[in-house]
Amino acid sequence: MLRRTFIKTLSTGAFISVCSGFGTAGNLFAQEAGQLKVWSAAKGTFIMTSKINKSEQEWKELLTPEQYDVTRGHGTERAFTGEYDKFYEAGVYQCACCGQDLFHSEHKFDSKTGWPSYYQPIAIENIGISKDRKWMMVRNEVHCSRCEGHLGHVFEDGPKPTGLRYCINSVSLKFAKA
Repeated sequence: MLRRTFIKTLSTGAFISVCSGFGTAGNLFAQEAGQLKVWSAAKGTFIMTSKINKSEQEWKELLTPEQYDVTRGHGTERAFTGEYDKFYEAGVYQCACCGQDLFHSEHKFDSKTGWPSYYQPIAIENIGISKDRKWMMVRNEVHCSRCEGHLGHVFEDGPKPTGLRYCINSVSLKFAKA
């Protein structure tokens, strides 16, 4: 029942969407504007951090053309071409744009889709979900809660315990060994 309620709220967008902007459930009551409560794997606790706002030019200078296309342009890398599809070292997958912790290697599984897949994020506060209405369908887009970089999508066909599959572009990630 809990999973179904979570998915229903993801589907409606009410769980994470705030006033048509990006936000997360854990950050609805952040104490200062532009501040986020996120999980830090290195510290083993929640920390307060600032949202990142850069111009398109700043992002272009910081990212590779492929990273820019996927994370800022909401693109998708070709299946089975990503660095982390068949990568299984212990550690934390971070946002390629801002370095925020996103997924732990313990939550990764082989979905056989050609993209790295996880059954849960490191903390729900570290990601955001928004509606993606491209390609004549409605999907739940996953993005970084700190910089709003596009990561991929979440689907309801994942393994237990969540039944979710966070299908993430490798180019949206970087890896920090445990």
